[in-house]
Amino acid sequence: MELTVKRFTGSKAMQVTPVPLGSVSIGSESWRNRTARSIQRAERLMQQTRAGGSGTSDSLRCRSAASGFTPKLTQSNEGVNEETITGEGGGQSRVSSSKHVTSRPQTTGAAFSSGSQRMSGAPFPATALRDQCARASTAVATDYMRRVREVEARLRRQAGRVREEATKLERERGHLERMLHSLRAGLTINRRSSEVRTRRPSAAETDRDGADYLLLYERRELDRLKQDLEGTLRNTFTQLEALGQSSKRLLDGARERGRVLELMPRSGSAGRRKPCTAGTFAEADPISPFTPDCKQALESSAVTVNQSQLLREDIRRMLTGAVVRQKSLHETVNDGLVKKIAETVSLQQDLTVTSANMRQAMFRKQREINCIHHSHGILQGPESCSDLLAREKLHRPLVQVYQRHPGTQLPEAFHLIQGSALLKQSFLSSEDELARLRRTNLQLQDDKHSKSTAAQVDEAIVRMRRQNVDKRAVPCFLQQEASRSRHLLSYVQ
Repeated sequence: MELTVKRFTGSKAMQVTPVPLGSVSIGSESWRNRTARSIQRAERLMQQTRAGGSGTSDSLRCRSAASGFTPKLTQSNEGVNEETITGEGGGQSRVSSSKHVTSRPQTTGAAFSSGSQRMSGAPFPATALRDQCARASTAVATDYMRRVREVEARLRRQAGRVREEATKLERERGHLERMLHSLRAGLTINRRSSEVRTRRPSAAETDRDGADYLLLYERRELDRLKQDLEGTLRNTFTQLEALGQSSKRLLDGARERGRVLELMPRSGSAGRRKPCTAGTFAEADPISPFTPDCKQALESSAVTVNQSQLLREDIRRMLTGAVVRQKSLHETVNDGLVKKIAETVSLQQDLTVTSANMRQAMFRKQREINCIHHSHGILQGPESCSDLLAREKLHRPLVQVYQRHPGTQLPEAFHLIQGSALLKQSFLSSEDELARLRRTNLQLQDDKHSKSTAAQVDEAIVRMRRQNVDKRAVPCFLQQEASRSRHLLSYVQ
């Protein structure tokens, strides 16, 4: 056997003069053949490794590309020596490598920018691979946390919008409750007005009139408005509960994602934060930061906010209409009561004038009766015969001489009797007329008193209705909107 020494510098080899070994052989031939075959096998493997990229490096590159990154290495081959021991069969025995000097990658992005980059130099990973893997893991974790933070921020922003909408809806709920309080106060005033109107004195004044029908109409309309607003208030409570659940769901999702970031400061990646693209929240993935639960929570919260906005618009429209309707009903009833009071006062004045005329008629009739009574007394003559004058006596001489002739009777006595009867009859009829005049006058006085009392009752009702209307129960802006609506309606009419 002979020893062949080959010196390699880089990829070039220079063959050295073979040195003969000793001629003495101690081992058996089979033993030498096994060793020679082992050396040849090793030499073939080394040649395959040197031939244009080894299988080991190729497989390493394949694994690196499959894992998503390929380390970029820089190395210098200085003083690389290999010694190959070749036996008699021409086999190579051994390869020894010297030092490899490598430098660490400068940036993680340059190291993992492409999976198709090839390693230059050594067929095995450099010592900086652990650092590069750690940096790659850090980059993946940072990107994941950034996306988690974006999802968390979006959830919290949506929760903020939901809370803002809940605050606005809560304000409208307060307006609804104040309006319902105003309607209940209006119903109480209506009931008290109806009760007070039953205290009018006479049966003629307690008959149902236009004012009573107006009060009944007002009560029905206020009841209808109250039922509508109560139904809207129930819907408002339901919507507030839905907004609360949506906000709780969003905040739970945000807190759940906040646990991922509990070890990182809030401003840790603020300077390097990338803008959120349109496709960041396009699709939901159960293993991504934007899970289907987050997507469903965002979509349901958006629908709930839209429903709340529509409900607020309906509430505002209903409140404005209710204010206009309630004010219109109140003023209509007040105007009806004022007209009733005016009619009552006018009738009272007519009754006063008629009563005065009746008193004058009574006085005239009384004077007439007195005159009739006096005339009747004069017609009856004196109570004693001694008080009769000679010319009034029926047995005076002239009358006696005249009545001596047959068929000659003076009508004096007949006329006196007939006139006395007529005066008596006129006296009785005049007394009856005077009694009727007195009764009518009493009726007029009672009617006038009833009219005065009824007018006072209606005036008290109008004062009570005007004093008990709490204008503070309805917000000022709703009153202003109601006034504008009424002015517009009157202008259109």
